[in-house]
Amino acid sequence: MLKKQKKLLKSKLKVVPKRLPWAQPQNIERSACMDNVMVSLKNVSFKYHTLEGETEALNDISFDVYEGEFVGVIGPSGCGKSTLLSIISGLLKPSRGSVEVNGKIGYMLQRDHLFEWRTIWQNAILGLEIQKKLTEESRSYVKDLLKKYGLWEFRNYYPNQLSGGMRQRAALIRTLALKPDILLLDEAFSALDYQTKLAISDEVYKILKNEQKTAVIVTHDISEAIAMCNRIVVLSKRPAYVKRIYEISLTCDDYSPIGRRKAPEFREYFNSIWKELDIHV
Repeated sequence: MLKKQKKLLKSKLKVVPKRLPWAQPQNIERSACMDNVMVSLKNVSFKYHTLEGETEALNDISFDVYEGEFVGVIGPSGCGKSTLLSIISGLLKPSRGSVEVNGKIGYMLQRDHLFEWRTIWQNAILGLEIQKKLTEESRSYVKDLLKKYGLWEFRNYYPNQLSGGMRQRAALIRTLALKPDILLLDEAFSALDYQTKLAISDEVYKILKNEQKTAVIVTHDISEAIAMCNRIVVLSKRPAYVKRIYEISLTCDDYSPIGRRKAPEFREYFNSIWKELDIHV
């Protein structure tokens, strides 16, 4: 059974969020540390092989991600956004160019991938068990995370006893337990209905900011990218190249994703990025 769990966890890494005291709207926007580059891509290209021949997915991609920064990656469907994350994480090797990563990486996917036969506590420490890093210190750290984000009293519950948002939060804690410096979010909220997506993306953002993480966020949702990111990298259709990088600067009192959507500049950014995504341009 443990071998099965290990295999499943290695093939699917993690995701995550209910409005609690720690999640109340507040100005928690932090300036990125522009001296510390966490991810650097230089002239990255990627080709893959099929029975039909060689296909170029990415073409000469270059950008940096700084400490504390949230960078969005957006582009037409099938342009290679997820492939780019796989290259950053080391799962794929670029055909050309270089990738430098300064820190440990955690992955967040669409589904939470909690094991239904394990309690929330057992799910939260599973990554530590597999990596043989389960110590008194790491147990204490997970306990603190569960308390901080409102799940400690549910530690002996099973996933099917929790709401979708609580499951997401538990999965995020499982990822944070390994103390990653950089979080890669691959369409992490795309499977959710609109109301749930707003609530969960807001909470995930605040948790990652509170824990002082750096994030690269792949999404097809322009509003989500503007609401969560300091910068947005817009990719072309395949083979993808960088069409434009937007610096997001919003005027608002509440810098949560929900608060940022109310900024007067929000619609202007949306319209501009929408035009950039026109596959005929």
